[in-house]
Amino acid sequence: MEEIEEIQNFVGMVNTRSSNSKEYKKMKIEELSTEIRNAIKFQQESFQRIEEFEEKGIQHDLVKYAKMICKNTTEREILKIQEIYLEKIEKEYLKSNKK
Repeated sequence: MEEIEEIQNFVGMVNTRSSNSKEYKKMKIEELSTEIRNAIKFQQESFQRIEEFEEKGIQHDLVKYAKMICKNTTEREILKIQEIYLEKIEKEYLKSNKK
């Protein structure tokens, strides 16, 4: 029962991270780069934790649900940051080429 609660808390933590999204459009390119690295690191650490749940043999369906939530949430966050990051790089590059 304790393991189930641990997975539920993990899913809650992942969901909380997505609801605490930052104002990426106001960030500089360097800050966005850091945010992408942090999001990817979080995704890797989350999948490692899910693997630990799988190794423990905790309810397969619940682990599968946690994996799906984590994958969707972190990928959405990474894509959102990447999109803004690329837009800013493009604007900066185009601005420097026009000079």
